[in-house]
Amino acid sequence: MTMTPAAPRKSLRWRLLAGTLLWIAATLLIAGWGLGNLFQQHIESQFHAELKTHLDQLAAQITINGKNRPELAQPLSDPRFNRPYAGIYWQIDDLDNPAADPLRSRSLWDARLTVPGDRPGDGEIHRHRVAGPEGATLGMIERSIHLASPTEDRPRSFRLIVAADERLMDEPAGQFNRALWLALAVLGSGLLIAAAILVVVGLAPLDTLRVALGKVRNGDSQRLDGAFPAEITPLVEEFNSVLAQNADVIARARTHAGNLAHALKTPLSILSNAAHPRDDEFARLVADQVDTARRQIDYHLTRAQVAASHAPGTRCLVAPVIDGLLRAMRNIHAERPLDLKVRAMPDTLAFRGDTQDLQEMFGNLIDNACKWAAQRVEVHACLEGNRLVVTVDDDGRGIDAEQRDTVIRRGVRADESVPGSGLGLSIVDELAQLYEGGLTLSASPLGGLRTMLDLPGISAKTP
Repeated sequence: MTMTPAAPRKSLRWRLLAGTLLWIAATLLIAGWGLGNLFQQHIESQFHAELKTHLDQLAAQITINGKNRPELAQPLSDPRFNRPYAGIYWQIDDLDNPAADPLRSRSLWDARLTVPGDRPGDGEIHRHRVAGPEGATLGMIERSIHLASPTEDRPRSFRLIVAADERLMDEPAGQFNRALWLALAVLGSGLLIAAAILVVVGLAPLDTLRVALGKVRNGDSQRLDGAFPAEITPLVEEFNSVLAQNADVIARARTHAGNLAHALKTPLSILSNAAHPRDDEFARLVADQVDTARRQIDYHLTRAQVAASHAPGTRCLVAPVIDGLLRAMRNIHAERPLDLKVRAMPDTLAFRGDTQDLQEMFGNLIDNACKWAAQRVEVHACLEGNRLVVTVDDDGRGIDAEQRDTVIRRGVRADESVPGSGLGLSIVDELAQLYEGGLTLSASPLGGLRTMLDLPGISAKTP
């Protein structure tokens, strides 16, 4: 099915999928951002905890030698301090003699850490970000300590510095974030597929309901049949109740129409019989008015019956109706050598309406063609899309183009010499209009008149 630009906005399936997609995307983005930040904080905490551990070791190992210079009693435990530019460094500055070269780890090689000019108080630890060897950015912590001097009476002050390349912290965080977003992308894809499956499965009963409604509309069923979930079952039951109630209304309407016909025709018959023995102007007036009243009753009762019968689930096959009418016409017009033919049509061709209405329309058209035909009448029916198109051709004199619209009007006859009331074609046309169709007249390939009837139709299985 072609999806127009406005269709996704009107589709429940697209709305559910779009809402689910937005919710999943928002949730995963928030989760990814939160987990990434938590891991970053954890890495930073570990990074500075490790620096503090090395700083404590440095404070524990520092001593003052006989030359009044700082030195380490034992090397620090991390072997990276002994590898040049290993990314982790320590340095001891003499605060009492700033011009003296600092004691530093072998990993610094010939470089020197430059720190801000602040001086931590006793027991304080300061953190800084400073430039390191080879253009690296270092995370640094420092503290000040005081040691007793073997050659002086006053204690000596030193700044202890431990620093590490921040890439030691950033690289694990970056690797974690890449793995995290890849995992979240896989998870999001899986959730989206699951959501799509759930939406399709969840809305599948609506497709079943649509198919069931199509069967009712096409006349394949008189009610909605099928297995539906508990949420849709009440709707199906209510709809079936409406269909059943509508069928009851139709049955009562037909009964009332028949009762009305009998109630009116009996007084008319009495009037006609009373006027029949007399041969005067009054009797002829009564007879004419009774005849007019009968035609009007037949006409309006036919319309009422059609309006009542145009209900969902009603259909009938076309071929049996045409075959039955042709047999009847051969008997009615047995005194004339008429060749009545039906061109090939599918056995599954069906009219979406009442059988009696179809017989009424076809009967009028075929009977009219038989009255005017010289020798031949042809009937053809086919399905064009969802429309049943029936043509009846005869080889008679035909009707002039300017008179074709006129003869369809009620009570108008093309030739007074041929028996009839002039209601046949008008009844057919109005019946067809009640089924949202119509009747058109044109010249026939046989030389006479072609009547074309347009009605709702389907291709249905033979009952």
